Amino acid sequence: MADTLTTKISTKGQVILPKAVRQRRDWNTGTKLIVEETPEGVLLKKAPIFPQTKPSDVFGMLKDKYKGEPKTIEEMDAALLEAVAEDFKRSVDPNS
Repeated sequence: MADTLTTKISTKGQVILPKAVRQRRDWNTGTKLIVEETPEGVLLKKAPIFPQTKPSDVFGMLKDKYKGEPKTIEEMDAALLEAVAEDFKRSVDPNS
């Protein structure tokens, strides 16, 4: 563990994190932090860039975009292979 550092709380409730800590953690201006109360005190963690999602959060996102019958796994595999083959052809011969 590093040396013990101290800081103060401002009249606005702000806490200045020592520069050495910010540099070690790569916490630059504007970095969002999660503040978590623990039995030992307060824990600061860098917030994820994207919010955590579950599959159920995104199921049906495109339901209004596609109006046809659901595709089978085999149909999806065939379409993917066709797209990859087309991309490869274009990479080898841009005029195709």
